[in-house]
Amino acid sequence: LWSFIVSITGIGGLLGSSGSRYLTVKFGKRKCLLCNNLLMITAALIMGCSRIARSFEMILIGRFVYGISLCVPLHHQYVGEISPRKLRGFANSTASFFWSLGKAIGQIVGQRELLGSQSLWPILMASCAVPALLQLVTLPFFPETPPYLLMQKGDQEGCKKAIRQLWGEGCHQAEIEDIMKEKATMKNTKILSVLELIKEPSLRWQLYMLTTVTATVQLCGISAV
Repeated sequence: LWSFIVSITGIGGLLGSSGSRYLTVKFGKRKCLLCNNLLMITAALIMGCSRIARSFEMILIGRFVYGISLCVPLHHQYVGEISPRKLRGFANSTASFFWSLGKAIGQIVGQRELLGSQSLWPILMASCAVPALLQLVTLPFFPETPPYLLMQKGDQEGCKKAIRQLWGEGCHQAEIEDIMKEKATMKNTKILSVLELIKEPSLRWQLYMLTTVTATVQLCGISAV
């Protein structure tokens, strides 16, 4: 039962990430992130109240909702698309850095001497609401990503306004032209489903390599460390 409670986050994450492409195309990355924050706060409240309610089922439900709200690709995409080209690689790498830092902090404060005690563990489980609430308050002041506005909405003026808000005044015509080139390229590119990706012969070795790396990371003992 406890193994299922631990692993159900991954099941929720699979469900959330599989629907992320459709949702981001339809609603935009910023709105999806705001909805993610609401889901994460909901999950934190459910898990935080589980001890008072004497219900382990609430932990199960809370971790499942938390897994759906993770939708990891959203953060990478949003951070990468709002960053200027010269800082894009650095901005994308910070997402992974803070992801690892958060896991490390969680394991440290989860010790019995800190928040891992019998009386304080509900606070630890509800602590994921803190970054979600912070992002929920600050994200409305940020614009939608320029590539989404131009490529999905066809809003060139909105794209220029977002670029000026994010990167300041100046000539950003080169970045706009890059987005236009990407839009033209995507018109002639077929988006593969997961099943089509597995069946595609030209991507077979890349898929083998990624699967091997991902599997060995899980088996190398880093979680135990």
